Amino acid sequence: MRFLQSPPAHDLTYNDVFMVPSMSTVPSRLDVNLRTPDNLGTHIPVVVSNMTAVAGRRMAETVARRGGLVVLPQDIPLDIIGQVVDYVKSRHVVFETPITLGPTDTLGEALSLVHKRAHGAVVVVDEGKPVGIFTEHDAAGFDRFTQLKNVMNPDIVSVSDSMDIVAIHDLLVDQRLSFAPVVNSGGLLVGSVTRRGALRSTMYKPAVDSSGRLLTSVAVGINGDPGARARALVAMGVDVLVIDTAHGHQDRMLRAIEAVRAAAPATPIVAGNVVTQDGTRDLINAGADVIKVGVGPGAMCTTRMMTGVGRPQFSAVLDCAETARSMGKHIWADGGVRYPRDVALALAGGAASVMLGSWLAGTYESAADTLRDTEGRLYKESFGMASNRAVRNRTRTESAFERAKKELFEEGISTSRMYLDPIRPGVEDIIDQIVAGLRSSCTYAGAATIDEFRERAVVGVQSSAGYDEGRPLGTSW
Repeated sequence: MRFLQSPPAHDLTYNDVFMVPSMSTVPSRLDVNLRTPDNLGTHIPVVVSNMTAVAGRRMAETVARRGGLVVLPQDIPLDIIGQVVDYVKSRHVVFETPITLGPTDTLGEALSLVHKRAHGAVVVVDEGKPVGIFTEHDAAGFDRFTQLKNVMNPDIVSVSDSMDIVAIHDLLVDQRLSFAPVVNSGGLLVGSVTRRGALRSTMYKPAVDSSGRLLTSVAVGINGDPGARARALVAMGVDVLVIDTAHGHQDRMLRAIEAVRAAAPATPIVAGNVVTQDGTRDLINAGADVIKVGVGPGAMCTTRMMTGVGRPQFSAVLDCAETARSMGKHIWADGGVRYPRDVALALAGGAASVMLGSWLAGTYESAADTLRDTEGRLYKESFGMASNRAVRNRTRTESAFERAKKELFEEGISTSRMYLDPIRPGVEDIIDQIVAGLRSSCTYAGAATIDEFRERAVVGVQSSAGYDEGRPLGTSW
């Protein structure tokens, strides 16, 4: 990356910069390869942050199926992590996991589950075979104790798991359907597919391990015995370990990296967070493969307002990526992204992937429960991982006194309503938006890969008026 003009003496965030087009020989945005240069096996540069309200099993399988990675939080007990990893590893790499209930289950149970998936349908199953489909529309006029066999639609069209994915898409179009169960040769339910999901399967490549199973990642804290936790996680089949703490440039982090590296010599290690070249260098020397960059830019984070500590994210990414690259390593840009442009600028600055948290909190697949406000709008509650709420969850096994003492120190929002966007309510909708913008950014730069994009991007500095000029207007002026 180079600056269009001489860079200023002060640090920059994403809003402060823009990219200018360059001569391009890339024929189409579909000719851009977004495989990440960190060689972790991801095919799009999207990593979901290890936030309790965001990263769960539904998010993990959905994002991995589209080529990204989800980092499960560090405060989840190991036995639960084992169940989640087994679940994700057992998911189909093409077909979605359906929500299933039996014919005698109630409408109320179905309504509590129907918003767990973007397809908005429950498959009613009897002895493993689909016998009906329930959607929220079918609940009109019935009480919550009505059994599903009395309200479901029994006229279902199933597709075979041996069908070509394009043929499945065309069948759904011909039948004017948006959703269908997927069955095997014996008629047993093995998955589900939507018209858009079938289309996406031809455009995205799943992130899988050497056995063809979806990739998983789990966070490890620097307290306790990180080496022992890492050893247990690797035994479960976790593919990427993320050693995570708010202040990554400290002695305990270096010792934690060394312990995890000794326990998992062949497993990729991501560590952070830092915002300086020195921090990046020290974490790499301790044994990290990828450095997580960002202090305070997250939507749920109050670190900068509480402590004055942090750094504008674009400059942090630029400096840390340069140091990591000189040492043969990579960085993830963690936080501060609000739009697809920010993802593109982070990659132009040298990031191998970009971590998203709050942006995905208001989606069907996020770990929090779906709620409705008084006007009927769907939302989910999110919170920062250094908030009072997160600290209470993380210290639940400690004494009341120790918990009370730690709860005095918080640097995050404990409750925030994240409304589901009616246009893009699912995580795949947001991934589509990000990938579409990023592919176009690469063609503007004349880049066919992320590495070429970093080399060819030309970035300029703008005023706040310049940034506002680029924002679309929803109404006339």
